[in-house]
Parts: sequence; structure tokens; C-alpha cells
Amino acid sequence: MAHSSHKRDANARRTPKTALIAAPIAGLVTLGTVGFGVVNATPVTGGMDLFAAQGSVAAILGEREPVVSRSSPRTSAAEETAAEETAAEKRAERRAKKQARAKKRARQQERREAARQATRRAVRNADTKQWTTAELNLWAAATDDAEQQGVLESGKQVLVTGRSGNGRVEIVLGDKPFWVTEGHLADEKPVSGPSSAPCANGASATGGANVQKVLRATCAFAPEITSYGGIRGGGGDHARGKALDVMVSGPRGWEIANFLRDNYRSLGISYIIYAQKIWSVDRSGEGWRGMSSRGSTTANHYDHVHVSTY
Repeated sequence: MAHSSHKRDANARRTPKTALIAAPIAGLVTLGTVGFGVVNATPVTGGMDLFAAQGSVAAILGEREPVVSRSSPRTSAAEETAAEETAAEKRAERRAKKQARAKKRARQQERREAARQATRRAVRNADTKQWTTAELNLWAAATDDAEQQGVLESGKQVLVTGRSGNGRVEIVLGDKPFWVTEGHLADEKPVSGPSSAPCANGASATGGANVQKVLRATCAFAPEITSYGGIRGGGGDHARGKALDVMVSGPRGWEIANFLRDNYRSLGISYIIYAQKIWSVDRSGEGWRGMSSRGSTTANHYDHVHVSTY
């Protein structure tokens, strides 16, 4: 009897040769499907060349196109040139503005220095003396926005430079220039106080007691004036006998107007109008104030001084 260990199993199958050949090929196909990560992570076994395996995988997967980032800059050379030109233009514009400001400051400085030199020359050459006929505000310049720098009493003698502008004239006090309202300077010293004597020149006017005071004081101060206006119709202070018109014009009118203003208390004056300006007791601190035009020389009081009394 034969031994069982040597008996051939009739049911055992043989592995076909074709299966042995196809196995490596199936492995390569599987390797291609998992991608480069598996290939790189696991060494190739079975004696296969690593680089050959990778080459095979690349052949299977195909060549990949390079990825283009949407966030990458796409500025062309022309756009960069335009941007540089714009920046250069802005820098040039800033430089031009800065230079213009510097030139403006230089011109202003030149004008200020020229004005200072002109003032020094005027003060140095001043040799005319006149008398103030009213209390005058002292201004630093002839402009409307000039700073007030004091008050000058009536009856003071001052040097006059001869310069004028904007309704003011330049005077010299203590070697310093000031500006005062024109029409308030006289060549002769004004009378110290109003006279109550009757008019020596024969002038007369109708009106109340205070009107007569104003008339006599004006006659003594300006004896050359002989024409006056008193009571008349039309209403107002003239109709009530409380106003007097002194028929005069020009700088002499200002001398008379300021003389009467300086003596308003003793003469009983409430307000004075001359050359389209008004001074009143209730607003005396404001000095002479401008008035709106009334349409004619007489209506605007350029040919007479109007005096209203209490």
C-alpha cells in the first residue's frame, strides 16, 4: 500500500502562466490610480526601478498644465508707465504750488517793507504843523480794519506828513505815525470855548434858545460864514425851532462840525450831520458814523452842517 504523503491531490489547481504574467501589470494600473502621493510614500518593490515606475505613472496620468493664479498681478508695462507719469505730474504740481506760495509771501514782505520805508520817509520829512479841532481817534493805518491806538484831544498841535487816504490823514506824534479822520486839522489854534456874543458879522437865524447859542458860537469860531438856516416848514427839528444849518462845505465844514461837537454840552446839541456822516450824543463813543445816500448833495449834507438841539 502506498504512503498517503506521496499521494497527489487530484482537486488541487495549477496557477496558469498567464495569471503570473498579468499580475505585475495589474499592480502598475492600481499604482497609477492612487496618484503621486502613494508612489512617493511607498518604495517600489519586487525589483522595479523607482524612476521607471514614476515615469509610468506620469505617462498614465498625463502631463499637468501649470496653474495660473487669478490673484497674480497683470499690470502691463504701459500701465506702469502711465502710473509713474501721473505720480510725477502730482509731484510737479505740489512743487509749483509751494513755489507760488513762497513767491506770494515774498511779494507781501516786499510790500510791507516798502510801506515801512515810505512811512519813515514821510515822518522824517514832516515839517507842517496844524491844530486838531476835535477829539480824534488815532489809527495805526488808513484802512478800515486798522487798529485804534488811542485818542487825541482837541486843540493839540501835530506834525502832518501830507499823506492821506480812505478819508484819513497821517500825523506824527512822538516820532510815530498815526492816522486821523480828515477835516479836523486847522492852521490856527481853535478858540478854546464857544462865544455867547451876538454875531459881529450880522448873521442871524430863527430858532429857540439853544439854536441861538449854536449860531453865536459858530459866528465867533467862523466869522466868514454869514449864511444860516433856522425855522422852516416840512416838519422835523427845523419846524420846531430846534435845528440850525450852517451853510459851508469842504474841510472848513469839518472844522465847524467838530468844534460844535466838542462843545455839545454847553450848546445843548443832540446830534450833528455833515458830508453824509452823523455824530450823536447817544452814540458818541462811535464817533462819526456813515449814512446811506439820500440822493443829492444837499440831502446828504455836503453843502451845510446840520445841528439839532434839545
